Amino acid sequence: MKSKVTLILAIVMGLVTTLLFYKYMDGMSTNTDVNVKLVDVVAVNKIIFENQVINKSSLKVIQVPEDGVHSKAIKDPEKVIGKIALADFAANEVILEHRIGSEADESLFVSRKVTEGFRAVSIGVNFVTSVSNLIEPEDIVDVIWTYEVKDTKEIMSELLLEEVRVLAVGRRMIESTTDTEYVEYKSSTLELSANDAVKLVKASNAGSIQLILHGRLDKEDVKNDEE
Repeated sequence: MKSKVTLILAIVMGLVTTLLFYKYMDGMSTNTDVNVKLVDVVAVNKIIFENQVINKSSLKVIQVPEDGVHSKAIKDPEKVIGKIALADFAANEVILEHRIGSEADESLFVSRKVTEGFRAVSIGVNFVTSVSNLIEPEDIVDVIWTYEVKDTKEIMSELLLEEVRVLAVGRRMIESTTDTEYVEYKSSTLELSANDAVKLVKASNAGSIQLILHGRLDKEDVKNDEE
């Protein structure tokens, strides 16, 4: 009889201990959740490509645990609006200070726009040869060379270079917006291999150069169409 009572008491004590343990753990979990501090950071709500101007509609504010916030994460959307993406951003990516820049930054560091292995070379243009000053940075152009044949005095034109990236027009190195003041430019800076740069300089001194513009679809529009 005494052994049965002892057994029953042991079982009861075991159940009580187990119940108290689970209540304790549940309390710890609740306290942990309550103690997690969240902070606001700025993220993009869609894909943004390098050299694209970031506008308000591209941004959103999200909350993340304070302990996991990157030290360079931006918390105020006003510090991002109007800046230039210095790299591609994936949708929902948090924006870090070193991944955006201003137009002034770009004008100081045009060399970082040049793809490795290529060179930047400028040529003189006018209103006509620059497609009525409608060519913009990051456009793709072909280069036509017009020259006079010495023997026959015949005027010849030939396609000198194809699919050339425009780095800058005048001193402007980012695409214009509706707020950009119009300034007529007299030069275009192109990205070329060293050999093609020599070819272009030689041709420009031996004749005249004209740019013809390729059509350009926004990368995001193409992606959406494919999807």
